Amino acid sequence: MSADFLVNRPAKGLFVCGTGTDVGKTYVSCTIARTLVAQNLSVGAYKPVASGATSENGRVVAADAVELLRAADCDDLSAICPQVFAAPLAPPVAARMESRVVDNQLLRSGLANWTERCDFVVVEGVGGLLSPVSDDAFTITLAKEFGYPIILVAADRLGVINQVLTALCVCAAYAPDVPVAGIVLNQVTPDSDISGASNAREIRQFSDVPVLGQVGWQSPAPLESIDWQSLADDRLADD
Repeated sequence: MSADFLVNRPAKGLFVCGTGTDVGKTYVSCTIARTLVAQNLSVGAYKPVASGATSENGRVVAADAVELLRAADCDDLSAICPQVFAAPLAPPVAARMESRVVDNQLLRSGLANWTERCDFVVVEGVGGLLSPVSDDAFTITLAKEFGYPIILVAADRLGVINQVLTALCVCAAYAPDVPVAGIVLNQVTPDSDISGASNAREIRQFSDVPVLGQVGWQSPAPLESIDWQSLADDRLADD
């Protein structure tokens, strides 16, 4: 795959990845975008591909992309998510059900749509780190190629310690040169379990990646005080 898209990608950004599906990647991505917009930055949002979309007025629309559109205060849904499929399956599988394929080149080149349009881009991955985004690539593949620092989102519940540490191993194996800027533990249901009192502490014990915050159910306040620009600048200083 040609790396020409790297020349034209937005200079500053973060790549929001998850330990799996339904852990709150879109929620965290939107909170980051809204926080930066409130700081008077021009913010782009990019979800390379989405599945599980619905039909609205004859158009297949991804709910995640609509949320990102609103959070980033922009108006170009196709630039946010240029490839959308209906079936709630991994994108390459969903594409085959429509007698289509995921465009590998567009997964990468679509990022360039934001180069001259924003100061900062928030990229949201698909599923978990090893979720296929095409027949030839995983989410972590794109994270490695884009090069933006990774924000790892995990559901703050029993089992999250293993899930986070496993995900960090995947990052180290597949994208060793891309920093994991931090971990966000997100409560995905109204009722928390007892593990929430110790999850962050245990993860800090076994990893040197900072836990940026524990987010309560629909309570984004811990994320709104984080200096997301500095987390992105850390990568720029290393380039």
